[in-house]
Amino acid sequence: MEHRLLEYFIAVCEELHFTRAAEKLGISQSTLSHQIQLLEHRVGAPLFTRIGKKTYRSEAGEILLKHSLNLFHELDQAKAAINELSSMQRGRLRIGCSGNHLLTSAMISFYKQFPGVELSVTELATDETKEGLLTNQLDIGVIFLPLEDDLLESIPLYNEELQLVVSDSSSLAEARFIEMKDLQSYPIMMLQKKFLVRQMMDNYCAQYGFVVKPILELSTLDSLLQMAKSNIGGAVLPRSYLKNIGSLGIRAIPIQDPVPQKSVGIVYRKETYMCASIQTFIRELMSSFEV
Repeated sequence: MEHRLLEYFIAVCEELHFTRAAEKLGISQSTLSHQIQLLEHRVGAPLFTRIGKKTYRSEAGEILLKHSLNLFHELDQAKAAINELSSMQRGRLRIGCSGNHLLTSAMISFYKQFPGVELSVTELATDETKEGLLTNQLDIGVIFLPLEDDLLESIPLYNEELQLVVSDSSSLAEARFIEMKDLQSYPIMMLQKKFLVRQMMDNYCAQYGFVVKPILELSTLDSLLQMAKSNIGGAVLPRSYLKNIGSLGIRAIPIQDPVPQKSVGIVYRKETYMCASIQTFIRELMSSFEV
């Protein structure tokens, strides 16, 4: 089966729209439709179903997509091994993480050893990082654990704890701690629901029989911090993030009874060729979290 046909097929799977897929590939829609029909003839089953104006992957399409992604993954692994065999000290390392602050120390050490390797770091929700690993868009992830998937491996790094951050002019500024149940009577600001930090906090609150209702939902830790500094309310932020910023204008208050916490670790795809650059970055990352 031609490599090109599978590339066309994956593009349609990603877009679920023949016109957009054709534009992405730089070919006409009629050419793309003809190539998909040829592929369907070769596999002996329809790969897509159309209901109204919408396109869906068929059961056969789902099966072929899984194996096609695995095929391209294996080709990428072969290229990586060959490149390293040729002593090529260049390339790109793609990382998804739950916060760029987690990688600062490791990135500095890595760059000194592999200045020719491009580092691409994207801050993503845990599910987005998982998807990126499974579709070969990422090489490794740094996210909350556990992550249940037979195709992924994980290495625990440290235990993350959430804290309440308030302005130093807040009525809570001198508090030694705040109990979980007391959060329901204080104006809280949190990440959006797609982020595991938010899901984690929601679950802890639910254990105490209440639903947290934030006055603001934002998409970055930095924006939450700035709102807390302005004394709009209290922001729920990871302790690891707070270690890397100055304390001027804010107070970090531990949350107790219970302490909201979860393991964070490195995640990568099983049977991935661990080239020197990936091994080095993982080693530097583990070293940066050693006590």
